[in-house]
Amino acid sequence: MSEPPRFDRGHTDDLMTFLTASPTPYHAVASAAERLEKAGFRQVAETDAWDGTSGGKYVLRGGALVAWYVPEGAAPHTPFRIVGAHTDSPNLRVKPRPDTGAHGWRQVAVEIYGGPLLNSWLDRDLGLAGRLTLRDGSTHLVNIDRPLLRVPQLAIHLDRSVSAEGLKLDKQRHLQPVWGLGNDVRDGDLIAFLEEESGLGAGEVSGWDLMVHSVEPSAYLGRDEELVAGPRMDNLLSVHSGVAALTAVATSGRALPHLPVLAAFDHEENGSQSDTGADGPLLGQVLERSVFARGGSYEDRARAFAGTVCLSSDTGHAVHPNYAERHDPTHHPRVNGGPILKVNVNNRYATDGSGRALFAAACEKADVPFQSFVSNNSMPCGTTIGPITAARHGIMTVDIGVAILSMHSARELCGADDPHLLANALVAFLEA
Repeated sequence: MSEPPRFDRGHTDDLMTFLTASPTPYHAVASAAERLEKAGFRQVAETDAWDGTSGGKYVLRGGALVAWYVPEGAAPHTPFRIVGAHTDSPNLRVKPRPDTGAHGWRQVAVEIYGGPLLNSWLDRDLGLAGRLTLRDGSTHLVNIDRPLLRVPQLAIHLDRSVSAEGLKLDKQRHLQPVWGLGNDVRDGDLIAFLEEESGLGAGEVSGWDLMVHSVEPSAYLGRDEELVAGPRMDNLLSVHSGVAALTAVATSGRALPHLPVLAAFDHEENGSQSDTGADGPLLGQVLERSVFARGGSYEDRARAFAGTVCLSSDTGHAVHPNYAERHDPTHHPRVNGGPILKVNVNNRYATDGSGRALFAAACEKADVPFQSFVSNNSMPCGTTIGPITAARHGIMTVDIGVAILSMHSARELCGADDPHLLANALVAFLEA
Protein backbone atom coordinates (compact mmCIF):
# COMPACT_ATOMS: atom_id res chain seq x y z
CA MET A 1 0.00 0.00 0.00
CA SER A 2 1.53 3.30 -1.10
CA GLU A 3 1.89 6.33 1.12
CA PRO A 4 0.27 9.64 0.10
CA PRO A 5 2.74 12.22 -1.24
CA ARG A 6 4.50 14.55 1.12
CA PHE A 7 3.95 17.99 -0.39
CA ASP A 8 6.89 20.38 -0.72
CA ARG A 9 7.83 23.50 -2.68
CA GLY A 10 6.64 21.78 -5.85
CA HIS A 11 3.14 22.22 -4.43
CA THR A 12 3.73 25.98 -4.23
CA ASP A 13 4.96 26.02 -7.84
CA ASP A 14 1.72 24.29 -8.80
CA LEU A 15 -0.31 26.79 -6.74
CA MET A 16 1.04 29.63 -8.87
CA THR A 17 0.00 27.75 -12.02
CA PHE A 18 -3.47 27.24 -10.52
CA LEU A 19 -3.84 30.93 -9.64
CA THR A 20 -2.98 31.97 -13.20
CA ALA A 21 -5.45 29.48 -14.66
CA SER A 22 -8.23 30.63 -12.32
CA PRO A 23 -9.04 34.33 -12.80
CA THR A 24 -12.71 33.76 -11.84
CA PRO A 25 -14.67 31.27 -9.70
CA TYR A 26 -15.87 29.58 -12.92
CA HIS A 27 -12.30 29.03 -14.07
CA ALA A 28 -11.25 27.91 -10.58
CA VAL A 29 -13.78 25.08 -10.45
CA ALA A 30 -12.94 24.10 -14.03
CA SER A 31 -9.25 23.93 -13.07
CA ALA A 32 -10.09 21.91 -9.96
CA ALA A 33 -12.32 19.55 -11.95
CA GLU A 34 -9.51 18.91 -14.44
CA ARG A 35 -7.22 17.86 -11.59
CA LEU A 36 -9.92 15.67 -10.08
CA GLU A 37 -10.53 13.96 -13.43
CA LYS A 38 -6.83 13.11 -13.70
CA ALA A 39 -7.08 11.46 -10.29
CA GLY A 40 -9.99 9.27 -11.43
CA PHE A 41 -12.93 11.35 -10.19
CA ARG A 42 -15.99 11.62 -12.42
CA GLN A 43 -18.58 14.36 -12.66
CA VAL A 44 -22.16 13.54 -11.73
CA ALA A 45 -25.12 15.66 -12.80
CA GLU A 46 -27.53 16.89 -10.16
CA THR A 47 -30.42 16.11 -12.49
CA ASP A 48 -29.46 12.42 -12.78
CA ALA A 49 -30.15 9.60 -10.35
CA TRP A 50 -27.05 8.82 -8.29
CA ASP A 51 -25.71 5.36 -7.57
CA GLY A 52 -23.90 4.13 -4.50
CA THR A 53 -20.74 2.95 -6.21
CA SER A 54 -17.35 3.61 -4.67
CA GLY A 55 -14.81 6.03 -6.09
CA GLY A 56 -14.36 9.75 -6.58
CA LYS A 57 -17.22 11.96 -7.73
CA TYR A 58 -17.88 15.68 -8.02
CA VAL A 59 -20.66 18.16 -8.74
CA LEU A 60 -20.20 21.50 -10.48
CA ARG A 61 -22.69 24.31 -10.03
CA GLY A 62 -21.69 27.73 -11.36
CA GLY A 63 -18.59 28.82 -9.46
CA ALA A 64 -18.93 26.09 -6.81
CA LEU A 65 -17.69 22.50 -6.62
CA VAL A 66 -18.31 19.66 -4.19
CA ALA A 67 -16.12 16.56 -4.59
CA TRP A 68 -16.14 13.40 -2.48
CA TYR A 69 -14.59 9.96 -2.39
CA VAL A 70 -16.53 6.85 -1.39
CA PRO A 71 -14.22 4.09 -0.08
CA GLU A 72 -15.00 0.50 -1.03
CA GLY A 73 -17.65 -0.92 1.29
CA ALA A 74 -18.46 2.40 3.02
CA ALA A 75 -21.62 2.05 5.11
CA PRO A 76 -24.46 4.56 4.58
CA HIS A 77 -23.90 6.02 8.06
CA THR A 78 -20.14 6.57 7.52
CA PRO A 79 -19.29 10.16 8.58
CA PHE A 80 -17.67 12.73 6.32
CA ARG A 81 -14.42 14.66 6.68
CA ILE A 82 -14.89 17.96 4.85
CA VAL A 83 -12.44 20.64 3.73
CA GLY A 84 -14.43 23.82 3.07
CA ALA A 85 -13.16 26.81 1.08
CA HIS A 86 -14.40 29.48 -1.32
CA THR A 87 -13.62 30.32 -4.93
CA ASP A 88 -14.49 34.03 -5.10
CA SER A 89 -12.28 37.05 -4.40
CA PRO A 90 -13.07 40.77 -4.08
CA ASN A 91 -12.75 42.51 -7.44
CA LEU A 92 -14.42 44.70 -10.06
CA ARG A 93 -17.28 43.11 -12.01
CA VAL A 94 -18.87 44.20 -15.28
CA LYS A 95 -22.32 45.79 -15.15
CA PRO A 96 -25.30 44.76 -17.34
CA ARG A 97 -24.67 47.75 -19.64
CA PRO A 98 -20.89 47.73 -19.77
CA ASP A 99 -20.20 50.20 -22.58
CA THR A 100 -19.54 53.70 -21.33
CA GLY A 101 -16.98 56.51 -21.63
CA ALA A 102 -16.41 60.24 -21.69
CA HIS A 103 -14.11 62.90 -23.13
CA GLY A 104 -12.73 60.65 -25.85
CA TRP A 105 -12.11 57.66 -23.58
CA ARG A 106 -13.87 54.33 -23.97
CA GLN A 107 -14.55 52.69 -20.62
CA VAL A 108 -16.16 49.61 -19.09
CA ALA A 109 -18.77 50.10 -16.38
CA VAL A 110 -17.96 48.00 -13.31
CA GLU A 111 -19.50 47.29 -9.93
CA ILE A 112 -17.56 46.61 -6.72
CA TYR A 113 -17.72 42.98 -5.60
CA GLY A 114 -17.02 42.20 -1.95
CA GLY A 115 -14.59 44.37 -0.02
CA PRO A 116 -11.50 44.93 -2.17
CA LEU A 117 -8.62 47.23 -1.30
CA LEU A 118 -9.63 49.70 -3.99
CA ASN A 119 -6.25 51.40 -4.32
CA SER A 120 -4.67 48.06 -5.30
CA TRP A 121 -6.61 48.10 -8.59
CA LEU A 122 -5.19 51.47 -9.69
CA ASP A 123 -2.59 51.75 -12.47
CA ARG A 124 -2.49 47.98 -12.91
CA ASP A 125 -2.69 46.09 -16.22
CA LEU A 126 -5.97 44.22 -16.14
CA GLY A 127 -7.48 41.37 -18.12
CA LEU A 128 -11.12 40.36 -18.36
CA ALA A 129 -12.57 36.91 -17.71
CA GLY A 130 -15.73 35.11 -16.73
CA ARG A 131 -18.70 33.17 -18.02
CA LEU A 132 -20.74 33.89 -21.14
CA THR A 133 -24.23 32.45 -21.42
CA LEU A 134 -25.39 31.77 -24.97
CA ARG A 135 -28.87 31.96 -26.41
CA ASP A 136 -29.27 28.18 -26.26
CA GLY A 137 -28.59 28.24 -22.49
CA SER A 138 -25.08 26.80 -22.69
CA THR A 139 -22.14 28.57 -21.09
CA HIS A 140 -18.68 29.43 -22.38
CA LEU A 141 -15.65 30.46 -20.32
CA VAL A 142 -13.68 33.43 -21.58
CA ASN A 143 -10.29 34.70 -20.40
CA ILE A 144 -8.59 37.71 -21.95
CA ASP A 145 -5.33 37.28 -20.05
CA ARG A 146 -3.45 40.22 -21.48
CA PRO A 147 -3.40 43.97 -20.73
CA LEU A 148 -6.85 45.16 -21.81
CA LEU A 149 -8.05 47.60 -19.16
CA ARG A 150 -6.61 50.02 -16.65
CA VAL A 151 -7.99 52.19 -13.83
CA PRO A 152 -5.79 55.29 -14.12
CA GLN A 153 -5.02 57.20 -10.94
CA LEU A 154 -5.29 60.97 -10.86
CA ALA A 155 -1.93 62.73 -11.03
CA ILE A 156 -0.81 64.28 -7.75
CA HIS A 157 -0.58 67.68 -9.48
CA LEU A 158 -4.38 67.65 -9.81
CA ASP A 159 -5.05 66.62 -6.21
CA ARG A 160 -2.47 67.95 -3.77
CA SER A 161 -4.67 66.86 -0.84
CA VAL A 162 -3.53 63.26 -1.36
CA SER A 163 -0.23 63.99 0.40
CA ALA A 164 -1.91 65.40 3.50
CA GLU A 165 -5.25 63.58 3.65
CA GLY A 166 -4.57 60.32 1.84
CA LEU A 167 -6.22 58.85 -1.22
CA LYS A 168 -10.01 58.98 -1.27
CA LEU A 169 -11.82 57.02 -3.98
CA ASP A 170 -15.45 57.32 -4.96
CA LYS A 171 -16.59 53.82 -5.91
CA GLN A 172 -18.87 55.08 -8.66
CA ARG A 173 -16.76 57.81 -10.25
CA HIS A 174 -13.14 56.78 -9.83
CA LEU A 175 -12.96 53.05 -10.60
CA GLN A 176 -14.30 52.73 -14.14
CA PRO A 177 -11.42 51.31 -16.24
CA VAL A 178 -10.45 52.60 -19.67
CA TRP A 179 -9.96 50.23 -22.58
CA GLY A 180 -9.57 52.48 -25.59
CA LEU A 181 -10.18 55.79 -27.30
CA GLY A 182 -13.15 57.14 -29.19
CA ASN A 183 -16.27 59.23 -28.91
CA ASP A 184 -18.57 56.67 -30.54
CA VAL A 185 -19.43 54.52 -27.50
CA ARG A 186 -22.04 51.97 -28.59
CA ASP A 187 -24.01 49.44 -26.55
CA GLY A 188 -22.79 45.93 -27.31
CA ASP A 189 -19.20 46.77 -28.19
CA LEU A 190 -17.62 44.91 -25.27
CA ILE A 191 -19.71 41.76 -25.70
CA ALA A 192 -19.11 41.80 -29.47
CA PHE A 193 -15.37 41.98 -28.75
CA LEU A 194 -15.63 38.97 -26.39
CA GLU A 195 -17.66 37.00 -28.93
CA GLU A 196 -14.96 37.57 -31.51
CA GLU A 197 -12.17 36.68 -29.06
CA SER A 198 -14.00 33.47 -28.12
CA GLY A 199 -14.76 32.37 -31.65
CA LEU A 200 -18.50 32.82 -31.14
CA GLY A 201 -20.96 34.16 -33.64
CA ALA A 202 -22.23 37.73 -33.45
CA GLY A 203 -25.24 37.99 -31.16
CA GLU A 204 -24.78 34.52 -29.61
CA VAL A 205 -24.17 35.87 -26.10
CA SER A 206 -27.28 36.82 -24.13
CA GLY A 207 -25.88 36.88 -20.58
CA TRP A 208 -22.55 37.36 -18.85
CA ASP A 209 -20.75 37.19 -15.51
CA LEU A 210 -17.49 39.03 -16.12
CA MET A 211 -14.78 40.42 -13.88
CA VAL A 212 -11.38 42.04 -14.22
CA HIS A 213 -8.12 40.55 -12.99
CA SER A 214 -4.47 41.52 -12.77
CA VAL A 215 -2.44 39.91 -15.56
CA GLU A 216 0.84 40.09 -13.62
CA PRO A 217 1.88 36.47 -12.96
CA SER A 218 2.49 35.04 -9.50
CA ALA A 219 6.14 35.08 -8.46
CA TYR A 220 8.54 34.14 -5.71
CA LEU A 221 9.73 37.21 -3.84
CA GLY A 222 12.60 38.12 -1.56
CA ARG A 223 16.32 37.52 -1.32
CA ASP A 224 15.84 33.83 -0.60
CA GLU A 225 12.49 33.50 -2.39
CA GLU A 226 10.77 32.80 0.92
CA LEU A 227 7.59 34.60 -0.15
CA VAL A 228 5.03 34.32 -2.92
CA ALA A 229 3.15 37.29 -4.39
CA GLY A 230 0.06 36.59 -6.42
CA PRO A 231 -3.65 37.19 -6.96
CA ARG A 232 -6.69 35.56 -5.36
CA MET A 233 -4.83 33.70 -2.60
CA ASP A 234 -7.94 34.52 -0.59
CA ASN A 235 -9.12 31.89 -1.08
CA LEU A 236 -7.82 29.87 -4.04
CA LEU A 237 -4.81 28.91 -1.93
CA SER A 238 -7.16 26.80 0.21
CA VAL A 239 -9.06 25.46 -2.81
CA HIS A 240 -5.79 24.31 -4.39
CA SER A 241 -4.55 22.65 -1.18
CA GLY A 242 -7.96 21.01 -0.73
CA VAL A 243 -7.89 19.52 -4.23
CA ALA A 244 -4.33 18.29 -3.72
CA ALA A 245 -5.18 16.71 -0.36
CA LEU A 246 -8.39 15.05 -1.58
CA THR A 247 -6.77 13.53 -4.66
CA ALA A 248 -3.78 12.34 -2.60
CA VAL A 249 -6.02 10.60 -0.10
CA ALA A 250 -8.27 9.11 -2.79
CA THR A 251 -5.36 7.62 -4.72
CA SER A 252 -3.25 6.45 -1.75
CA GLY A 253 -4.81 3.01 -1.47
CA ARG A 254 -5.11 3.47 2.29
CA ALA A 255 -8.21 2.39 4.24
CA LEU A 256 -10.34 5.42 5.09
CA PRO A 257 -12.71 5.49 8.08
CA HIS A 258 -14.55 8.53 6.69
CA LEU A 259 -15.68 9.89 3.33
CA PRO A 260 -13.28 12.74 2.40
CA VAL A 261 -14.99 15.77 0.86
CA LEU A 262 -13.95 19.10 -0.67
CA ALA A 263 -16.59 21.86 -0.72
CA ALA A 264 -15.49 24.96 -2.65
CA PHE A 265 -18.25 27.59 -2.48
CA ASP A 266 -18.85 30.84 -4.34
CA HIS A 267 -20.04 34.19 -2.91
CA GLU A 268 -18.29 34.03 0.47
CA GLU A 269 -17.07 37.58 0.00
CA ASN A 270 -20.62 38.96 -0.06
CA GLY A 271 -22.36 36.81 2.53
CA SER A 272 -22.63 33.28 1.06
CA GLN A 273 -26.38 33.57 0.46
CA SER A 274 -26.83 32.02 -2.96
CA ASP A 275 -27.44 28.61 -4.50
CA THR A 276 -23.66 28.20 -4.81
CA GLY A 277 -22.76 29.77 -1.45
CA ALA A 278 -22.09 28.10 1.89
CA ASP A 279 -25.42 29.39 3.20
CA GLY A 280 -27.23 27.62 0.36
CA PRO A 281 -28.36 23.99 0.15
CA LEU A 282 -25.61 22.60 -2.09
CA LEU A 283 -23.37 20.85 0.45
CA GLY A 284 -26.25 19.39 2.44
CA GLN A 285 -27.93 18.07 -0.69
CA VAL A 286 -24.74 16.38 -1.90
CA LEU A 287 -24.01 14.74 1.45
CA GLU A 288 -27.59 13.54 1.87
CA ARG A 289 -27.77 12.16 -1.65
CA SER A 290 -24.52 10.30 -1.07
CA VAL A 291 -26.01 8.66 2.02
CA PHE A 292 -29.26 7.77 0.28
CA ALA A 293 -27.49 6.51 -2.87
CA ARG A 294 -25.72 3.95 -0.69
CA GLY A 295 -29.06 2.67 0.58
CA GLY A 296 -29.17 4.84 3.68
CA SER A 297 -32.19 6.08 5.62
CA TYR A 298 -32.82 9.35 7.42
CA GLU A 299 -31.40 7.67 10.52
CA ASP A 300 -28.20 6.88 8.59
CA ARG A 301 -28.06 10.48 7.43
CA ALA A 302 -28.38 11.71 11.03
CA ARG A 303 -25.67 9.32 12.22
CA ALA A 304 -23.32 10.36 9.39
CA PHE A 305 -23.78 14.08 10.09
CA ALA A 306 -23.33 13.59 13.84
CA GLY A 307 -19.85 12.19 13.24
CA THR A 308 -18.87 14.64 10.50
CA VAL A 309 -16.18 17.32 10.90
CA CYS A 310 -15.44 20.26 8.60
CA LEU A 311 -12.22 22.24 8.38
CA SER A 312 -13.17 25.66 7.06
CA SER A 313 -9.94 26.75 5.39
CA ASP A 314 -9.52 30.43 4.53
CA THR A 315 -6.65 32.87 4.62
CA GLY A 316 -6.00 34.89 7.77
CA HIS A 317 -3.84 37.79 8.86
CA ALA A 318 -0.12 37.44 9.40
CA VAL A 319 1.37 39.99 11.76
CA HIS A 320 2.16 43.11 9.74
CA PRO A 321 5.59 44.59 10.50
CA ASN A 322 4.35 48.15 9.94
CA TYR A 323 1.08 47.78 11.87
CA ALA A 324 1.85 45.30 14.66
CA GLU A 325 -0.37 47.28 17.06
CA ARG A 326 -3.43 46.23 15.03
CA HIS A 327 -2.89 42.61 16.08
CA ASP A 328 -3.49 40.91 19.40
CA PRO A 329 -0.28 41.42 21.41
CA THR A 330 0.08 37.73 22.31
CA HIS A 331 -0.97 36.25 18.95
CA HIS A 332 1.34 37.15 16.08
CA PRO A 333 1.02 34.56 13.30
CA ARG A 334 4.06 34.57 11.02
CA VAL A 335 4.36 33.53 7.41
CA ASN A 336 6.01 30.14 6.92
CA GLY A 337 5.02 29.29 10.49
CA GLY A 338 2.45 26.75 9.39
CA PRO A 339 -1.35 26.98 9.15
CA ILE A 340 -3.30 29.10 11.61
CA LEU A 341 -6.15 28.04 13.88
CA LYS A 342 -8.73 30.85 13.99
CA VAL A 343 -10.55 31.49 17.25
CA ASN A 344 -13.26 34.01 18.16
CA VAL A 345 -15.43 33.54 21.24
CA ASN A 346 -18.28 35.48 19.61
CA ASN A 347 -18.47 32.75 16.98
CA ARG A 348 -17.22 34.75 14.03
CA TYR A 349 -15.06 31.65 13.68
CA ALA A 350 -16.48 28.22 14.53
CA THR A 351 -13.47 26.80 16.40
CA ASP A 352 -13.89 25.57 19.97
CA GLY A 353 -11.58 23.65 22.28
CA SER A 354 -12.55 20.26 20.86
CA GLY A 355 -11.93 21.54 17.36
CA ARG A 356 -8.52 22.81 18.40
CA ALA A 357 -7.59 19.40 19.76
CA LEU A 358 -8.71 17.70 16.54
CA PHE A 359 -6.69 20.05 14.34
CA ALA A 360 -3.66 19.80 16.63
CA ALA A 361 -3.77 16.02 16.27
CA ALA A 362 -3.87 16.27 12.47
CA CYS A 363 -0.91 18.66 12.43
CA GLU A 364 1.04 16.41 14.81
CA LYS A 365 0.36 13.42 12.57
CA ALA A 366 1.53 15.39 9.53
CA ASP A 367 4.55 16.82 11.40
CA VAL A 368 3.30 20.31 10.57
CA PRO A 369 3.58 23.28 12.97
CA PHE A 370 0.51 25.42 13.51
CA GLN A 371 -0.27 28.82 15.01
CA SER A 372 -3.27 30.48 16.63
CA PHE A 373 -5.01 33.63 15.44
CA VAL A 374 -7.32 35.81 17.50
CA SER A 375 -8.29 39.40 16.74
CA ASN A 376 -7.27 42.41 18.79
CA ASN A 377 -10.22 43.15 21.10
CA SER A 378 -10.36 46.69 19.77
CA MET A 379 -10.67 45.61 16.14
CA PRO A 380 -13.74 44.08 14.47
CA CYS A 381 -13.30 40.45 13.47
CA GLY A 382 -14.01 39.08 10.03
CA THR A 383 -15.83 35.80 9.47
CA THR A 384 -15.79 32.77 7.18
CA ILE A 385 -17.96 29.93 5.92
CA GLY A 386 -17.19 28.13 9.20
CA PRO A 387 -20.04 29.39 11.41
CA ILE A 388 -22.46 29.15 8.47
CA THR A 389 -21.50 25.53 7.80
CA ALA A 390 -21.77 24.58 11.47
CA ALA A 391 -25.17 26.20 11.92
CA ARG A 392 -26.73 25.14 8.64
CA HIS A 393 -25.73 21.46 8.78
CA GLY A 394 -25.24 20.88 12.51
CA ILE A 395 -21.72 19.60 12.03
CA MET A 396 -18.57 20.26 14.01
CA THR A 397 -16.52 22.92 12.21
CA VAL A 398 -13.02 24.25 12.81
CA ASP A 399 -11.69 27.45 11.20
CA ILE A 400 -8.13 27.33 9.91
CA GLY A 401 -6.09 28.81 7.06
CA VAL A 402 -2.81 30.33 5.97
CA ALA A 403 -1.51 33.66 7.25
CA ILE A 404 -1.01 36.28 4.52
CA LEU A 405 -0.45 40.01 4.07
CA SER A 406 -2.38 42.38 1.80
CA MET A 407 -5.64 40.44 2.14
CA HIS A 408 -8.27 41.63 -0.39
CA SER A 409 -5.63 43.34 -2.50
CA ALA A 410 -5.44 42.63 -6.21
CA ARG A 411 -2.12 41.00 -5.29
CA GLU A 412 -1.55 39.27 -1.96
CA LEU A 413 1.51 37.87 -0.17
CA CYS A 414 2.11 34.55 1.58
CA GLY A 415 5.02 32.44 2.74
CA ALA A 416 6.35 30.00 0.16
CA ASP A 417 6.21 27.06 2.59
CA ASP A 418 2.75 27.60 4.06
CA PRO A 419 0.72 26.25 1.10
CA HIS A 420 2.38 22.83 1.23
CA LEU A 421 2.27 22.77 5.03
CA LEU A 422 -1.48 23.35 4.83
CA ALA A 423 -1.89 20.60 2.21
CA ASN A 424 -0.01 18.11 4.41
CA ALA A 425 -2.22 18.97 7.40
CA LEU A 426 -5.34 18.53 5.26
CA VAL A 427 -4.19 15.06 4.15
CA ALA A 428 -3.78 14.01 7.78
CA PHE A 429 -7.23 15.39 8.62
CA LEU A 430 -8.96 13.65 5.72
CA GLU A 431 -7.30 10.34 6.55
CA ALA A 432 -8.10 10.38 10.27
